[in-house]
Amino acid sequence: MNAPEKHSFQAEIQQLLNIVIHSLYTDKEIFVRELISNAADACEKLRFTQASGAAVHQAEIAPTISLTADDKAGTLTITDTGIGMTHDELVKNLGTIAHSGTKAFLKQLAEEKKPDVGLIGQFGVGFYAAFMAAKRVTVESRSASGEPAWVWTSEGAGGYEIAPAGGDVARGTKITLELKDEAKEFAEKSAIERIIKRYSSFVPFPIELNGDKVNTVQALWTRSKSEIKPEEYDEFYQFIGHDHETPLLRLHFNADAPLAIQSLLFVPQKNWETMGMGRVESEVNLYCRKVLIQAKSKGLFPEWLRFLKGVVDSEDLPLNISRETMQDTSLMQKLNKVLTTRFLKFLDETAEKEPETYEKFYAEYQRFLKEGIVTDFTHKEALGKLVRYESSHTEKGKTTSLADYVKRMSSEQKEIYCLMAPNREAAEASPYFEVFRERKFEVLFLYDAWDEFVMEHLREFDGKPLKSAEKADLNLDAPKKDGALDEATGKSLAEWLKSTLGDQINEVRVSQRLVDSPAVVVDADKFMTNSMRRMLKALKKDEDAVSPTKLDLEINPAHPIIVRLEAARHKDLAFAGDVAATILDQARVAAGVMEDPRALLKRMNTLLERVLA
Repeated sequence: MNAPEKHSFQAEIQQLLNIVIHSLYTDKEIFVRELISNAADACEKLRFTQASGAAVHQAEIAPTISLTADDKAGTLTITDTGIGMTHDELVKNLGTIAHSGTKAFLKQLAEEKKPDVGLIGQFGVGFYAAFMAAKRVTVESRSASGEPAWVWTSEGAGGYEIAPAGGDVARGTKITLELKDEAKEFAEKSAIERIIKRYSSFVPFPIELNGDKVNTVQALWTRSKSEIKPEEYDEFYQFIGHDHETPLLRLHFNADAPLAIQSLLFVPQKNWETMGMGRVESEVNLYCRKVLIQAKSKGLFPEWLRFLKGVVDSEDLPLNISRETMQDTSLMQKLNKVLTTRFLKFLDETAEKEPETYEKFYAEYQRFLKEGIVTDFTHKEALGKLVRYESSHTEKGKTTSLADYVKRMSSEQKEIYCLMAPNREAAEASPYFEVFRERKFEVLFLYDAWDEFVMEHLREFDGKPLKSAEKADLNLDAPKKDGALDEATGKSLAEWLKSTLGDQINEVRVSQRLVDSPAVVVDADKFMTNSMRRMLKALKKDEDAVSPTKLDLEINPAHPIIVRLEAARHKDLAFAGDVAATILDQARVAAGVMEDPRALLKRMNTLLERVLA
């Protein structure tokens, strides 16, 4: 028997070993993923060689990957029936780095800069991760060319030995790791099974562990949509989404430009955040050639799409050498934009083609879309197409899109109007709605406390400004009613009210838009509305964060109360003063900004005593 050949590692390999073992990987279990990935690469190379028509040794043996965890012996063995290696390939792949720019690569890596990652995916670099867990590594390999098998052995320090393998060795490569004492957990079947299912479930070759097949679920995202049955999609979702229900929505799409992407995304039936489960995390996993790169990938989608579950696979990812982190953040941002744009287009298509399904989605996930409008300028316009609201022109319980609202606008209407209210009844009874009802202008009814912030950030849709009904500068076209105060008398009454109410009010004026209500308060702040003040107060902001309420009072010169107040102020000033204060308080109540109702109750009792005397 020939004596083993003794070789020293190339200097760069020794340097690489030190980096890999001591600083490159954050989690030792990554070595299992790397070795399985290399085995899959070897099987893929065999398949390519066979497809090209070249003869291979033992062509009848199908490409497979098998692992054996032996906790008694303290070893882990990974075997593949792939392309294998010759003597020279063992020396080249495991003893040297025969690539240009290697020294520069290692220098950049050591300086924690973005390295050239051309070595990823080639049998070699990921292999050395084995030394994080192994005190001794043995590689037995036989090339598909039919050359006799060789055995490569190393303890990581100094060098390695190569010797002919005895007996009739099958084609492929077997790697045996004699584990360090502190890494004996990797000799346990349960630990290796967990790692395989996490990182390598979708490797396109059978993976067996101690004789049992582990990867039983196919990488559906790589298959043609026309070949996949609905029940296969559901099974896949339940596997990766850890959910016993079927998904509400599914998007399976591929793209070649600007990035090569294969993606399969799901929307769960239920919004877990509204079920008291706390803030959810994105469960979209990032893969490169079916190998998991990042579970629950951060930055793949914006935060407001964190309810999504699924898989994104891209061959264009410039990964660092450990495959654990992305290097090119600008490319990650591009991936984020492409994926988000495509998903929003999908939602728009669903809303048009399957309105009932979209209604279910919107009922569960509208808060996420609204969060996107407020926080994501890039996709604000696309998100604006997806929000839905009841309006004065829809039946109760039915909603409309902003696009349909715009289609219904008359030529004289220049703005999209919206009104905050707790429900439809309150909206239709609101004094702020009266002028719109009279002029037959449609108004969106906003019931969600956050909708006003949504409208503030959206600002316009299809070139039409979004306007709060409270701030709308509209006048009635109807002629003045009989018995109404004339212009001069109304102005005089307004001046008296301002003098009487003093600092309680900012300004008093005669309204040109009230129909049924005697008065209404309007926030004097150009950018603040009554509902926004309520929201800020509900958030328990301190007094410095929410400025004191500045309200203007508008009076209806045709309302009997206002007409009689004008007469009363000339006969009984004290009584008229109580009526004026009560009118203001009632307007505050209608606007939802009445902070202390006790003064109102006291005045109401005084007025009742007077009426009943």
